[in-house]
Order: sequence, then structure tokens, then C-alpha cells
Amino acid sequence: MIERIKELRIVRNFYQGKVRDILDLGDTLLIITSDRISAFDVVFDQVIPNKGIILNRLSSYFFKRFSNIVKNHFITDDLQQMPVELEPFHEYLNQRCMLVKKTRVIPFECICRGYITGSAWSEYIMTNTINGEFYHELLVESQKFKRTLFTPSTKSHHGHDENISYNRMCEMMDLDLAEKIKKISIDLYNNAHEYFLKKGIILADTKFEFGTIAGDIYLIDEIFTPDSSRFWDKNDYKVGETPISYDKQFIRNYVQSINWNKKAPAPLLPEEIITKTIEKYNKLLELIN
Repeated sequence: MIERIKELRIVRNFYQGKVRDILDLGDTLLIITSDRISAFDVVFDQVIPNKGIILNRLSSYFFKRFSNIVKNHFITDDLQQMPVELEPFHEYLNQRCMLVKKTRVIPFECICRGYITGSAWSEYIMTNTINGEFYHELLVESQKFKRTLFTPSTKSHHGHDENISYNRMCEMMDLDLAEKIKKISIDLYNNAHEYFLKKGIILADTKFEFGTIAGDIYLIDEIFTPDSSRFWDKNDYKVGETPISYDKQFIRNYVQSINWNKKAPAPLLPEEIITKTIEKYNKLLELIN
């Protein structure tokens, strides 16, 4: 289907990410969220049915909800407000695409962590550092930090992203811009953490991406989805243990359990892993509605 869409005369350029297909329409971009799944920056041959619809609906909802904190690139997810040339593809595009503003992308992933888990926990138990910076407090797995940590990474389209310190990020870009996106990221995380907690969910960590238009900062890509965030069941949460999650950590855990080397080709996922992933993604969508 995407092959036919990208041949439309209104499409000036096309880019395929790990999960999203991005069509340059001139003044705007059309972002189509596919059902592809990736882990450790490798795209799997299998798909998670309707995953793209869930991610797109979540991003659309949260772009609108948190627009008071920072501008974002979202224009509409209403097909009737999109170019008429897309009409033959409405059945496929329905609920899985959004029209957005074009920005100059800032090439960093802005990761905020409220709890120590995942790669941060793995690094901490080995070196007492998080993103290369020494952490003085004694922590156990899944413990809440006293303050939200900002732990950026480089954004790579080829190969793996690289975790870096905030100081290193400041060396690689304009200092004023770095300070602004750090503050915005932490504000977004803290507000969302409070929102999700009322829904019985802990937002353990999440990542943001930003771009600029005429010097103004815009939140772009996706926001608070199971692909970009780590969600835990509040009732299951216990310090020192890994709580039940509503995100793709479930898939990461599986491929790590079979000792995959995290290089292409990705291993085949058993049907029960795919089914359980769908259930987790749907559960998160149900909880915010």
C-alpha cells in the first residue's frame, strides 16, 4: 500500500523509519505509523496487528493534551482535512496517520527517567554511573529517583543510538537550546507522570524528540506511546522488582532471554509473544480513554 501512496504527485520525498513512513508533501509531512516492530534498533520481519493505529491514537491524544507545555508539530489526524489525493487510501490510513508541520530536527533523543530500570540499571550496577555520570545515591532496581533524570542519546538512522551525558550533549549543540529542551522534557515527563499515576500507571521513563521552526522549539515524532515509553502497573509496583509493563519491553525481555545478539536479522517472535504484546498495547489505550 505504501508503495502506491508514495507515488502520488503530491509526494516530494519519502523516508521510511523503523516504524513510521514519512511523506514530504511540501509544506507539511504525512506520518503513517505502520505495524512494524523494532527492538535494539533492528526491525523485525513480523508485525504487531493494529499497533500503528494504537501508537497514532496515543500520540494524537497527547500532542493535544500537553500542547500547553510546548508547541508541537501536530496539525490533524482527520482524513477529511488532508489532501484529496489521499482519498483512495483512506481505509488504510484511517487512524494511523497524522499531518504535521515540517521542522528542522534536533538530532538527539531526549530521555527522561523517573525510575532506575532498563539500560540505566544495567549501567549503574556495573559502574555506579548513569549515562556516564557518577550517581552517588545507593539504589535498587525500579527505585524512584529523587528527581527526574535527563539522559539523552544521539539519534542514529543507521546503527545504534548512543547514550551520552548531558554535558556531552551541550558540547555538541547550542547550549541555550540544550538547556531549553532539557527543561521542556522534564516538565513534560513530570506532568505526564502525574497524569498516568491517576490512571493507575507509572510512567517509568520516556523519550522525546524536538525540532525547530524559525527558532521556536516544537515537540515532534511520537509522545507517550508503548514504543517510546516504559509503563508499569501501579498496583504491581515493588521496589527491587521489575513490575508488569504495558510496552515493548515485553518483546525486549523475550529476545534477550533467547540470547539474541541484537543484530539483524531479528529472531522470529512466537505467536503468544505477538498476542500478548497486542493485549498490552490495547490495555494502555483503554486506560487513558
